[in-house]
Amino acid sequence: MKYTFILLFFVPFLVCAQQTEKQSTYSVFKLEKGWLKLPVKNGAPKRNVVMQAQEKTIRFFDIEFGFDQADWYTYVDLRPWLGKEVDMHLDTIISDSSFCKLVTQVDTPLFNADLYMERHRAQYHFSPKRGWLNDPNGLVYYKGEYHLFFQHNPYGLRWGNMHWGHAVSTDLVHWKELDIALYPDERGTMFSGSAIVDTHNSSGLGTIDDPPLLLFYTCAEGTWEQGIAYSLDGRTFTKLPGVAMPSIVPGNRDPKVIWHEASQKWVMTLYVTEADEQHAIYFFQSDNLLNWRQVSIVNGGIGEDRYLYECPELYELPLGADSSNIKWVLSAVNGVYAIGDFDGTTFYPLYERIQGNHGRGYYAAQLFNNDPKGRRIEMGWRHTHTDLDGMTFNQSMSLPMSLSLQQRGAKFVVTRTPVQELESLRTKKYDCRRDTFDSLSINPLLDLQPRLLEIDMVLQPSPKSSFLMKMNGIEINYDVYTGRFEVDDVVNTIPLQDGLLKLRLFLDRVGIEIFAQDGEFYIPINKNTNSSTPQYAFHVSSEEMACLKFDVYELSAIW
Repeated sequence: MKYTFILLFFVPFLVCAQQTEKQSTYSVFKLEKGWLKLPVKNGAPKRNVVMQAQEKTIRFFDIEFGFDQADWYTYVDLRPWLGKEVDMHLDTIISDSSFCKLVTQVDTPLFNADLYMERHRAQYHFSPKRGWLNDPNGLVYYKGEYHLFFQHNPYGLRWGNMHWGHAVSTDLVHWKELDIALYPDERGTMFSGSAIVDTHNSSGLGTIDDPPLLLFYTCAEGTWEQGIAYSLDGRTFTKLPGVAMPSIVPGNRDPKVIWHEASQKWVMTLYVTEADEQHAIYFFQSDNLLNWRQVSIVNGGIGEDRYLYECPELYELPLGADSSNIKWVLSAVNGVYAIGDFDGTTFYPLYERIQGNHGRGYYAAQLFNNDPKGRRIEMGWRHTHTDLDGMTFNQSMSLPMSLSLQQRGAKFVVTRTPVQELESLRTKKYDCRRDTFDSLSINPLLDLQPRLLEIDMVLQPSPKSSFLMKMNGIEINYDVYTGRFEVDDVVNTIPLQDGLLKLRLFLDRVGIEIFAQDGEFYIPINKNTNSSTPQYAFHVSSEEMACLKFDVYELSAIW
């Protein structure tokens, strides 16, 4: 038996018609405002929501619904259906009056007055206004802006409901979050992928004078096809009805597309799990970005050996300043990479299993396509602890870093350097250098108060000297004799280069990023540092060390 209720609700323009049967609630309302406001109770049982308009599913997601109490509110963008009737299905029974009280229409999302100033909000690392963030997607420069798309759950603080969030910047430093770019659809949720500017108009979706921006993504937890969306303004995105590639195996994912100049072809790399848990990167070619053919395979690890697992990245770098000596880098989600040659069809590794991330909580890094300065700029997902104390957002991005290829003895390594644009955040400089430090030296950081810092150091230690550095709860220990460099229980061996230890450190509320030895060692550490009282220290434990540079910069927030 089915009962139908018609009622008027006190919020203007909201009319609810509710049908209840078994373990579900069904409501029909006319959309007079552009957004639905929904209550979230962290840790509550997840409820499934499906919305339809004009006999088509327009939104679906899981949400920890706050029936009796809300920790925060999320908003569903329904502006394209203004004036239309919307059907909403909730997979639990609630009364008609409760439904219309909990699900309200509003003109625009509302945020607290302390937006971007919250206690655990990173101050110069991007994070979403609300909800969960993980992999960076579709990093690209288009029409005067850097575009950062990202895996996003706008309805909770944990992974799920994968959308493509979207933010833009003109300087790689200050980011503005825009509307969601890609919503889940009948083919699945929106998993990771990439973006390119079709400057040749190979796809025919734009013109040479007005090239389209193309997004490649995985239709996950559904068809496992690789989809395409395009835009001519960098704001509105149209999904193509066809697919870039049908499913090879369930779980294939994360298409990365680049232009290969020598072969004049578009190249896609895709992660595929083969038989017996063999991780593999499949290579494809295309002339028009719409039709692809497989050309080669590179195998990685097996099972728990996550070499070349998920989120492949393929790019070329000159060796140092020698533009005639080009090598290609193939990496994946954990940052372990190979260096070799690539002819547009096949990747030939010369050096394999090189560790790219020497820290903790850094994952799924991707490079920007189409940087106007020709740089290889990387950003990754930082596993930060930002869902505490009533925060309404979770996770952060890394700093943008410029990559280069250097030779260290008989081996090649990819080095990382924070992009020069970050220097615009410097507001005050402290010169903490002394000619030498020893165990009796006064702490040069004793009176330091700023919480957002960049420190640039060059030390010339004695053969058996060591030091301890404290940065708001993060300890750094270095022993010259053994080369042991320990940061918050993360241990690396970092030898001196030409007798020197070079460190560049960036401290934010969500942890620290360390670039050692001109970026050969990138050491991100995820740890909240917003203690009540700033505490900084630098102490030499044994034998003196000369100090060639010890510059400390106070940094401003990007918001």
